Amino acid sequence: MGQVTVRIGGYSHPVSCEDGQEAHLIALAGEVDRRVSSVKTMGGSYGESRLLLLAALLLADEVHDLKVEVAQARAGMLPALPPADPKLAERLARVAERIEGIAADLGKS
Repeated sequence: MGQVTVRIGGYSHPVSCEDGQEAHLIALAGEVDRRVSSVKTMGGSYGESRLLLLAALLLADEVHDLKVEVAQARAGMLPALPPADPKLAERLARVAERIEGIAADLGKS
């Protein structure tokens, strides 16, 4: 059984893991530590358990959003695209024509 000590929010925590998973666990702890740091920037003075709770809630919110996106992708539901910009379409058409012209000139050489 592997063992690492991770540092989150300025506190050290010894954690056991499966052999070979140490680097993965350290990376996960880094994600949690980033969330704890973001909570600290919001202001307020929190103890260790409150910081970890708020960081866990931030992570849970991200996981929820990702699950919704995956479910929508699996169901074939794509987010609505913004309306097309006619000026952008015209500009892209001109650029495409220029590229085709350059390609044709290169093909003649």
